[in-house]
Amino acid sequence: MELLQTGAVERTVRLDPRTKLVLLVSVSTVLLIGGNGTIMDAARTIMLLAPFGLLAVSGRRGAAAALLAAYAGAQALSALVVPNVDGPLNFLIVASCMIAARFLPTIATAYFVFATTTVSEFMAAAERVHAPQWLVIPLSVLFRFFPTLGVEARAIGSAMRMRGLRVGSAGPVKLVECRLVPLITCAVQIGEDLSAASLTRGLGAPVRRTNVCEIGFGPADAAVLATCAACLAVLAASSLGWTVG
Repeated sequence: MELLQTGAVERTVRLDPRTKLVLLVSVSTVLLIGGNGTIMDAARTIMLLAPFGLLAVSGRRGAAAALLAAYAGAQALSALVVPNVDGPLNFLIVASCMIAARFLPTIATAYFVFATTTVSEFMAAAERVHAPQWLVIPLSVLFRFFPTLGVEARAIGSAMRMRGLRVGSAGPVKLVECRLVPLITCAVQIGEDLSAASLTRGLGAPVRRTNVCEIGFGPADAAVLATCAACLAVLAASSLGWTVG
């Protein structure tokens, strides 16, 4: 039952779940499709920095710094190492850096959405937009699956360190045996527990669900939505061949 309970989420900026989903789609679309022009470059920069900034102001400065450092490292590796390497290694570095540069901001946005949204808030927002149950229920389960799996992964890591097994010292077979196998077992068990908890709490019932959480749009939502709309408009204009900057 506790797996699907609505707990307090630490945050200093409050955004409606619908705004967060629009931001997630906007960031992934603008950064993956791309475009040309000075204004398009500005829109891409805004969409790039937005998730890291939101993570920082929501109290997750460590995660924001780590993800931003990984993005900067990928860009630096592409700029400094690739020109001096040839052959298959060049292709491997270019492909890895390109994937990291394209997807890390989207991963940061998804982390922000999952870390600052409770299950009840998400379901209340989904009901407001009349989303189908076959889509709402799996997504609501995911909102609890990944945080719970993260807790289990940290517990497994603590148990390994207590027994003197570290990533550098333990061999690959021992690492798989002590970390990967328990994590897979925990993932299966978490999925079963979440399914049972969702049925117990009445998810998917034909009656209308009641919510005690408050959702709604505010000034921060208006600013984020306006920024996303402007960046998507610039992207659309660039894709149609219009001169943008």
